Amino acid sequence: MQAETTYFEKPGPSNTAETVKCALERAKELNINHVVIASNSGNTAELCLGHGMELTWVTHQIGYANPGEDEAEPEKRQKLAAQGVKILTATHLMAGIERALRLLSGGVYPAEIVAHTLRIFGQGVKVCVECSVMALDAGMIPLGVPVMAIGGTGRGSDTAVILRPAHSQDFFRTKVIEICCKPRMDVKVELR
Repeated sequence: MQAETTYFEKPGPSNTAETVKCALERAKELNINHVVIASNSGNTAELCLGHGMELTWVTHQIGYANPGEDEAEPEKRQKLAAQGVKILTATHLMAGIERALRLLSGGVYPAEIVAHTLRIFGQGVKVCVECSVMALDAGMIPLGVPVMAIGGTGRGSDTAVILRPAHSQDFFRTKVIEICCKPRMDVKVELR
């Protein structure tokens, strides 16, 4: 089997439209009906409307940017929910209490190690895996079927991944099937 992968020169929001196009075209080719979209604003989820797929929008948790703040505007939530988009706002799988301990003590904990390992493939790959597991745990996508996940590096979307998520307690049964697009991470890293 051959599949095309799109590589973007740089990460970021300038890739959002092309990422959505790549993701939805490939999902249609493979008869994937469930799309998980990581987005703080909901703009990427909005771009996915009208393609006959079940959409799950995973937002930042409340308080992610600032204590008590919801980055997703209520009007956008209402608009997308009215169009059948499922919306998940929850503690991030690879954050939660372990992030609180890291911020307090400066230590490194297992969830942080997993997150950093996934980031070897790019921030968007980590986001796609994390949000898909969160959506599965919340009952918003079915168990055992491939889903298309859209995520990014900072703002906007620049990564699309096909994966079969497992529940968080079975996290290492999650399988990345295909990377449809991602930034080409050709940056020089200084070795110590």
